[in-house]
Amino acid sequence: MFPRILAFPLLVFSLAALLLAACSTPTPVKPVNLPRENYAYAKRYLTWLIEKEMADNKVTGLSIALVDDQKLVWSSGFGYSDLENKVPATPHTAYRMGSIAKLMTATATMQMAERGQMDIDQPLSRYLPEFSIKSRFHSAEPITPRNIMSHHSGLPANFLKGMLSKNSKYFTTLVNDVQGEYVAYPPNFVFAYSNLGMTLLGAAIERTSSHDYNHHIQQSLFEPLGMRNSYFSSQPQLKGYSDGKVSEFLPLRDLPSGGLVSNVDDLSSFMKMVFAGGRIGNQQLIKPETLAEMFRPQNDQVPLDINKRIGLGWMLDSSEIEGGGVVASHGGSLLNFHSELRILPEHKLGVVVAANSASAHGVVNKIAAEALKLLLETKTGIVQPEKHKASASGVVTADAINTGYFDTVVGLIKVGSQFGNLKAELMGYSFLLAPQSDGWFGVKYYLLGLFPISFSPLDDIRLAMTRIGGRDVLVGSMGNETTLLGEKLQPSSAREVLIDYVGNYELVNQDMGVTPTSLALHYEDGMYIAECTFAQLPNIVFRVGINPISDTEALISGLGSSRGETVRLYKDKTEKHMLFSGLDMRKIN
Repeated sequence: MFPRILAFPLLVFSLAALLLAACSTPTPVKPVNLPRENYAYAKRYLTWLIEKEMADNKVTGLSIALVDDQKLVWSSGFGYSDLENKVPATPHTAYRMGSIAKLMTATATMQMAERGQMDIDQPLSRYLPEFSIKSRFHSAEPITPRNIMSHHSGLPANFLKGMLSKNSKYFTTLVNDVQGEYVAYPPNFVFAYSNLGMTLLGAAIERTSSHDYNHHIQQSLFEPLGMRNSYFSSQPQLKGYSDGKVSEFLPLRDLPSGGLVSNVDDLSSFMKMVFAGGRIGNQQLIKPETLAEMFRPQNDQVPLDINKRIGLGWMLDSSEIEGGGVVASHGGSLLNFHSELRILPEHKLGVVVAANSASAHGVVNKIAAEALKLLLETKTGIVQPEKHKASASGVVTADAINTGYFDTVVGLIKVGSQFGNLKAELMGYSFLLAPQSDGWFGVKYYLLGLFPISFSPLDDIRLAMTRIGGRDVLVGSMGNETTLLGEKLQPSSAREVLIDYVGNYELVNQDMGVTPTSLALHYEDGMYIAECTFAQLPNIVFRVGINPISDTEALISGLGSSRGETVRLYKDKTEKHMLFSGLDMRKIN
């Protein structure tokens, strides 16, 4: 359900594993010149890499497929789809593909647009009349299918109540559930990934087509493409693993944004269709010009996005592979399942990787990235440089980072001063911010929280503050990409509003699916900070800033997905409550 994001946050989660990982098996020897369109070395190297990464990260099962235009050049499975019964993973193994579902929802939307059934620049409410949501931005543009597909609708990231519940309702019930909620931003203000938006778009598809969502996608995409083992389901009977053990299965209500079940062979057929200009056999499923629009950056005029680009359903990156053109991609994560689909439209090359383990998020991303580079080199002879040169493009000026709290894509970072140096703390890890030129800072890891050391995955990362649209924002540069990481937070000017709400909380309506092990609101250094932990994500503490705007409402501080959203405050007799995303939290002390 979550997008592929900048390498810096991923490094935080996998830091301990990266520091300790080692491999005794030698890397396969690469020929001086790879024979053109002979993928033997790519298969050999990727087999070695997959086995290494699976062992280092305790991944139970993984499958991969490589596509060159209309050829499936390699597909294979590794490990087990069912460890207990020793069922091996194969290219036909079914996985929960998570947010790759959004590619299907976007493609189906554009098919309807071609048929005149939907205008993606008209308000969503035209196709979903029951839809409404509150807004503080009264002169804002309407929410449309276009800004939903590019994650610029301003809708909240999720509606959490019932999202992962064992008793979840059908996803179209969200249309009524969100009527009492607020948008986080006006449309086209900032990239803010929204599962809710794509789920509502799926409801519009269902309403307009007069068929249930799964049936419509089967008819319009899966059957013509021969994707016989692909479908949408809230509760597929699949095993997911954590540390080699079967882990708790969580249903998912939001089918259009994350409920896809498929295998890598089926998804290779989807990639072939894209490379064929929307054609499969004699049938034109979608026009070439429509695909071109889906790959066109939709957010060139959004200053806060800096140089992050997104199409319609597709994440776009022109800096990831030199000489490859735009990399179009989408990944998916559902706790115990992770997937990644990446293509080079210009060269008609693609890869899809899927795994059934909680620890596989970084693994599928790394394998997909390496596979795409090898595909390009084998087909065209374009060799990637050993190291990208950091360039910090997209930011005109960079200001020195100062102390305080920063909300980021991975939670709250506290920057303080220690022995004359800046030290950043995030989720129990410590980093030294080393000043460089022009206001930029490098990042070094504090070993054992005490000793700053050079750590190669961090060496290319640079951080800085800059001012965009009247906001002090934190930006990160790695390779040729500079992206928005977060925002510098200011102490609340309405401190008295939330003072009585500081304390520990419990959920009143246990309808979340994932139950927090702790919920609290703290007051630190003039900041209100909400904090929660989950048993499914041990050793990770989620912290966000909370900014009161009235006696009954507060906003989650920061920019981007899950930020700018509304927390409502109310008292029930002598008890204090906070209401967020349908979840009712009661203060217990």
